[in-house]
Amino acid sequence: MAKIACLIIPFPVSKNMTAEYQSPHDRAYTEALINAAPQEAKAFLHMKHTAEREDGAIPIKYRELMSVAVAVTTQCAYCIEAHIKNAIDAGATREELAEAVFIAGALRAGGAVGNGLMVMRMYDEMSGEPDSLA
Repeated sequence: MAKIACLIIPFPVSKNMTAEYQSPHDRAYTEALINAAPQEAKAFLHMKHTAEREDGAIPIKYRELMSVAVAVTTQCAYCIEAHIKNAIDAGATREELAEAVFIAGALRAGGAVGNGLMVMRMYDEMSGEPDSLA
């Protein structure tokens, strides 16, 4: 089999492009994004507000700890910032936030291991070698 080398090709940065991809200044584009896709924005915001409501079966503090954990794994800086503030306002402690971060990290790593099982099965199916379960 041929080996394919992974190359890191530098992305050409224009003079107008900032050195950072996410910046707090990007929030100024919120209205432009909503106006460019109003129907989609309305649906998204409805889902967001429903998920973040205070009258659900899950208390708001736990909703916010879950939101921080998800935001850490999706790597959304804006979500991390907003949900840390919301979690603190809902009474979350530093220790609870730290545990939520490590739980999220463990589950994300667990997902990689779970997908590793699929890799082993696909190897058996594609390699032509005897099935490792036989």
